[in-house]
Amino acid sequence: MANKIKVAIAGATGNTGSSIVNALLKSPELFEVTALSRPSSIKKPELIDFTKRGVDVKAIELDGPIEAISEVLTNMDVVISCLTLFTFQEEMNLIEASSKAKVGRYIPSFWGPICAPRGVMMLRDKKQEFVDRIWDLHLPYTIIDVGWWYQLTLPAVPSGRFRPMVEDYCTTRVIGDGNTRWALTNNRGIGNFVSRIIADQRTLNKMVFAYGEVMTQNEAFDILEKVSGETVTREFITKEELQGVISQGRMGKDIVVNPRVGMAEYRNLLGIRGENTPEYARYLGYLDARELYPDVEFTSFENYVRGILQTV
Repeated sequence: MANKIKVAIAGATGNTGSSIVNALLKSPELFEVTALSRPSSIKKPELIDFTKRGVDVKAIELDGPIEAISEVLTNMDVVISCLTLFTFQEEMNLIEASSKAKVGRYIPSFWGPICAPRGVMMLRDKKQEFVDRIWDLHLPYTIIDVGWWYQLTLPAVPSGRFRPMVEDYCTTRVIGDGNTRWALTNNRGIGNFVSRIIADQRTLNKMVFAYGEVMTQNEAFDILEKVSGETVTREFITKEELQGVISQGRMGKDIVVNPRVGMAEYRNLLGIRGENTPEYARYLGYLDARELYPDVEFTSFENYVRGILQTV
């Protein structure tokens, strides 16, 4: 039997990280999973649960010495980052340590919609610095983007049976006319694609787009109304409103601590520029995970809506 793929994950208890851990644990014959945790978080219930299920939880300060981090990563085949830009330097340290430990493949924390590398979203500009350093170090990598989450897509229904997670971070207002197509993904299914991507040599030193369905906001809202039997209020936000917020925010260049500007750029990308699509991804050089792995099952958007309405 071939050796198992040793995978270390930073940010393993978040939405994306936990989806990946859960998917890898479905194939214990293929993967050995390590979760990297701050020492202060080692007793988190999620990590205790991971340990019971076979995950090796290692305590490490990612803002500590590179040498100490690289020791933890020794013999790892894959390192996956699910960190946020609030921990930018920690990810830079993880990249340096992965190179020092001669990790076989590094997955930087992208996990977002398709966007040109620079000039469209300051968040994406910042993430490109990870790639620049990866290339500078000649570190093997795979970039994975996933579109926009199902979980951030819908407005509340009048009965209260469904309310968005955190409205400020959701696309609950119709952007423009609502007829721009964009790719959507169930965040609980991200790991199913990742488990295939990291075991596939075709994706080494490539970008991959892993997504579920492609639809417009109006189509998504129509599905919510059909399944719920309720009429949702459609509030609109214009291109001009978004560009006003973006222009003002770009003067400060402090996007990481200004979620309002960051979300305006996301909404502009999704509903105005319309670039979060498989077609634009191919143009930028991404491989299409739906084409690479047609057997990977994903939850349709309509079934996702049925599920959330049944659980509240």
